[in-house]
Amino acid sequence: MEVLFIHEIILSTFFNQMQKFYFLLFLFFTLTIISCKKETIPHTQNITIGGLLSLTGNWSSLGITSQEAMSLAIVDINNYMIQTGSRYRFSTLIYDTKLDTLLAQAAIKDAQGKNIHLLIGPQSSAELGAIRKFANDNKILVVSQGSTASVLAIADDALFRFCPGDVVEGRAMAQTMYQSGLRKLITLARDDIGNKGLQNSVGLAFSDLGGIIDAVTPYPTNATDFTSILAALKAKIQYFSNGNNSAQVGVYLASFDECAALFEQASGDPVFSSVNWYGGDGVVFSDALISNATASQFAANTGFFVPNFGLPKQANPLLAPVAAAIKSKTGLDADAYTLSVYDAMWVIAKSETAFSQNNIDYTTLKDVFLEEADRHYGITGPVTLNAAGDRSIGSFDFWGVVSQGANYTWKLVGKSL
Repeated sequence: MEVLFIHEIILSTFFNQMQKFYFLLFLFFTLTIISCKKETIPHTQNITIGGLLSLTGNWSSLGITSQEAMSLAIVDINNYMIQTGSRYRFSTLIYDTKLDTLLAQAAIKDAQGKNIHLLIGPQSSAELGAIRKFANDNKILVVSQGSTASVLAIADDALFRFCPGDVVEGRAMAQTMYQSGLRKLITLARDDIGNKGLQNSVGLAFSDLGGIIDAVTPYPTNATDFTSILAALKAKIQYFSNGNNSAQVGVYLASFDECAALFEQASGDPVFSSVNWYGGDGVVFSDALISNATASQFAANTGFFVPNFGLPKQANPLLAPVAAAIKSKTGLDADAYTLSVYDAMWVIAKSETAFSQNNIDYTTLKDVFLEEADRHYGITGPVTLNAAGDRSIGSFDFWGVVSQGANYTWKLVGKSL
């Protein structure tokens, strides 16, 4: 019995060891198979798109709505990536530049340090010019929704612009003013490359039509007291008007939100109210203007209107819901400059995901970006870029300030010819 018992123990131990061996062998093959399966599933790769936007400074209306356009685009793009089985996912990192060139430079350097090589904005030409060299040197693709300065229309650089340049806008403004009977135009501008570019383009286009132009020296970007500027402007208005011909005289102002302070200071002198006033795109939907009753009344009394990049007559089905979502979230209207951000996000995403490898050649990326832009029909219509990477076509809506009860608001008053 003892011998039998010992054999039973030996046999039992043997079978237990065999069971353990086969179990471990089974476990090994199972883990190997699982591991192999995991290797066949692409790992999710996140790509961050930076935003250089003015959220609390001048032209913050565009910055705030642009931020929301980026947020909406991220949701839609990531849903598309999931549906198509793509391994790519996108996120955003927003910088508040306040339209300040130094803040824009600091932002792009911080973005580069975080390995972000794709940027939306900045929205002003001054900021874009300030970061251009750094973007080129560090191979950062930059897409601005608001810069118009023709001096930045440079081929093969890192900058792309999804709105028409100042030459296109200047021609549209000049034609509209001249057709209304204007023959003499005095121009003034904020001293930055974007607004001076508009001042120059409007002046040249108006002269080409046969009009007479005179320009006031641009005022400093930090100006709050416009006494000397207004004195120089008044003398020119009086000279052109000759006391009785003010109907043919107009003033063109290329500015940002500081136009509210300028209008408020001009409102007390009847000479300034005797002529029509016009503006550049940097004032479109300015809350600073319509929240200033004195400045708004002056704008309304002088027929002041500004051009805004127009939306296509044949609207994209996504236009209405995207614009409504931005309005609901921000309380601000989404214009074409804002909506071009949504389009730019999609073109960036399609360009990035056109490659299977992680390290994309920068020159190739720019080439693919141009191709994707040209084939993209977005909520702002066809995105056709010229040799300098700027939007080559565009119509304009004209917006004026009108009274609405005790308040003032922006109203569509016309379209470009």
